[in-house]
Amino acid sequence: MFSKILIANRGEIAVRIIRACREMGISTVAVYSTADRDALHVTMADEAYCIGGPQVADSYLNMAAILEVAALSGAQAIHPGYGLLSENSKFVALCKKCNIEFIGPSAEMIERLGDKDEARKTMREAGVPVTPGSDIIDDIDKAREKAVEIGFPLLVKARSGGGGRGIRKVNCIEEFDNAFLSAKAEAQSAFGDGAVYMEKFLTPVKHVEMQILCDKYGNVVCLGERECSVQRKNQKLIEECPSPAVTPEIRKKMMEAAKKAATAVGYENVGTVEFLLDKDKNFYFMEMNTRLQVEHPVTEMVIGIDIVQWQIRVASGAKLTVTQDRVFMHGNAIECRINAEDVEHDFRPGCGRINFIHIPGGPNVRFDTSIYQDYSIPPYYDSMIGKLIVQARSRELAIRKMKMALSELTINGIIHNRDLHIDILSDPEFVSGEYTTGFMENRKSNQEKKEATE
Repeated sequence: MFSKILIANRGEIAVRIIRACREMGISTVAVYSTADRDALHVTMADEAYCIGGPQVADSYLNMAAILEVAALSGAQAIHPGYGLLSENSKFVALCKKCNIEFIGPSAEMIERLGDKDEARKTMREAGVPVTPGSDIIDDIDKAREKAVEIGFPLLVKARSGGGGRGIRKVNCIEEFDNAFLSAKAEAQSAFGDGAVYMEKFLTPVKHVEMQILCDKYGNVVCLGERECSVQRKNQKLIEECPSPAVTPEIRKKMMEAAKKAATAVGYENVGTVEFLLDKDKNFYFMEMNTRLQVEHPVTEMVIGIDIVQWQIRVASGAKLTVTQDRVFMHGNAIECRINAEDVEHDFRPGCGRINFIHIPGGPNVRFDTSIYQDYSIPPYYDSMIGKLIVQARSRELAIRKMKMALSELTINGIIHNRDLHIDILSDPEFVSGEYTTGFMENRKSNQEKKEATE
C-alpha cells in the first residue's frame, strides 16, 4: 500500500480524496494555484505546494510542476480526481516514466477509450449494443451523404474529449454543414483533435451509466447504475441511484454489458460505462469514462462501499474482495450539484465571499464540498461548489429528504442554484421518474410559453 499520495486536483474532490487517504492511514500532498492559497484542501493535506498562477494551464494542468512536487515530496502515487488531468494519457505516461503510480487506468487504455470512434468499434466487436451511426468522416460531402443515410435528427460528435464540447445536434440537412464544421472547429480548439463521427439522435432517452471496478488480475465487478438524465447543455445537474426506469431484468442485462465492455479492453481501476436507454427499454453504448465520476457518491450511499479507497487499493496492486454476488442496493440515493451560478441570467457563473453557511445534517445526509464561511470563491474554475447527497429507504422518501436538506442548506454572499433543485424535485415529471434527457429543455420551453400567455 502507498504511504503518500499527491492529489492533482482542487475543490471538493481534492477534499474527498484527502479524507479517504486519512481513513487509510496514507499521508497526502496537495498542490494549489495562487488563487487557491486559502482553499480547504490546502489546509487539510499533510503537505501543500504552490505550483503556479490562477489559470489552470499554469497550475492544475502544469504536468512538470506536479511531477516535480511528487518527486520532491516523495509521493508514490498521484490521484487525479476527475476533470483536469484525469484522462490525459500524456500525463499518465509521464507518471510511469517517473516511476510514480497513476491511480487510474494506463495511458494506452485512456487513449483507446478516449477515442470514441475506436471505443464504439471495440464495443460492437464485444457484442455490446451501440447507437447507430458512422465511423470518423473528414470529408464534408461524404459526411453529408452518410447523414442522410443515418437519418435526422443526429449528433455530430468529437472523437476526443468530453464535457459536452464538440457535439452538435442536427435536425435537418439544411443545418448539417454548419453543425459539422463548427463541431470540428470546437473539437480542434478544445482537444487538439478535430476528428468527428455521427450518431443517430435517439429521443426520448434516458442517460444511464454503470459503475465498474476492476483490479489488475482480471476481476470485474459492476456496482449498478446511476440515472443522469437531468442535464443542462450536456452537463449533469441531478443524479440518482438506482434509476427509476431500470427493472431488475434490464439491470442484469446492462450490468452484463458493462462487464463485457470492461473485459473486452482489459480495463483496470474505476470506470463508468454510459448507455442511452430508450422508451422500449433498449439500451445502447454511448462511451466509457476512464476516471472517477462526479456522481460516484450516490453509488457509495446505496452499495455501501468507498469507491475512492478501492481506487487506491487497486492501484497499489490489491485484489478485489468485493464480489458480484455481494453487491446489493439498499434504498435510493439522490445527488444535487450545487453550483455558484445565476439561474435567472442564463446560468452565469458567480464568485465572491461566503459570509454565512449552514450545512444540513441528519441520518444519511452528506455534503461534499470545499467551501467554508468567509471563503472567497475564485472566478477561474468550474462553478460547482458542492454536492448534496441523501439516501432513504425508497425513492419517494429520498426526494422528500433531499427537498428538506436543500431547504436547510444556506449559503449567503454568492448566487447559487439551490432553489432550482427544489423546483426540479417538485416537478411532476421528475417525481414520476419518467423524465428523459430532454427534461430541462422541455421545462424551459414550458416556462417560456407560460410567461408569454401571462
